[in-house]
Amino acid sequence: MKKNLLFSALAIVAMWLTWIAAYFIVRNDYLLPSFWETCGEIGRQLVGAAFWRAFAGTLLRTLAAFGLALALAVALACCAALSGAVRAFFAPVVSVLRTVPTMAVILILLLWTSHAVAPVLVSLLVLFPALYAALLASLDEAKEHYGLLCRAFKVSAPRKIFKLYLPAVAPSVLAQAGSILSMGLKITVSGEVLAQTFRSLGGAMQDAQLGLEIPRLFALTVLVVLLGFLLEGGCLLLSKCIVRWRE
Repeated sequence: MKKNLLFSALAIVAMWLTWIAAYFIVRNDYLLPSFWETCGEIGRQLVGAAFWRAFAGTLLRTLAAFGLALALAVALACCAALSGAVRAFFAPVVSVLRTVPTMAVILILLLWTSHAVAPVLVSLLVLFPALYAALLASLDEAKEHYGLLCRAFKVSAPRKIFKLYLPAVAPSVLAQAGSILSMGLKITVSGEVLAQTFRSLGGAMQDAQLGLEIPRLFALTVLVVLLGFLLEGGCLLLSKCIVRWRE
């Protein structure tokens, strides 16, 4: 554990040194602002009310997309785990959703929905296949482990799902949920940039880019990355707490 933390710290230091070296090589604030200038801009963003309104909007959209994708994935994965016909029906649907270009989906959704709703829907469409695949794989493992027991005692389908399968797969799914949630944040912000969503981090990035406020653009990018780390770490911590509680 300590060795992994050391290597992670070294990676962060390496990225920091690369940024500093690149700044001195480029020497153009319109292409790459300095690290310290970006840090100063981060401080200014954190004390501004506009940033926190944008932050709240983006976070709520990300959580809404993740929650909807998770609920849909749980329902369909449970059905697919119990029925081969359902599994076969949704297999091509999931494959199509995985391969549809994200930018094209955003442009289409902007024709049908508002600038605030489109990023949520596109994030939902991207997150659902990942959550569905993770849940179905975990449910298949649980089914293999408890299948003989369920057949021996003639356990009903609802009891299989809610009493055995879902509690068994919850820790492993939560461990993967962090990376999927952080990916959802990235997709949501990308959708906000393209949709120019009002009161959002993506919209703020678009404004900074159009106004050539490059330090602000980099500061917002760093803050989004830090938010992704926090979301991923929160899911991992929750997973460990559940495992410890079960033990």
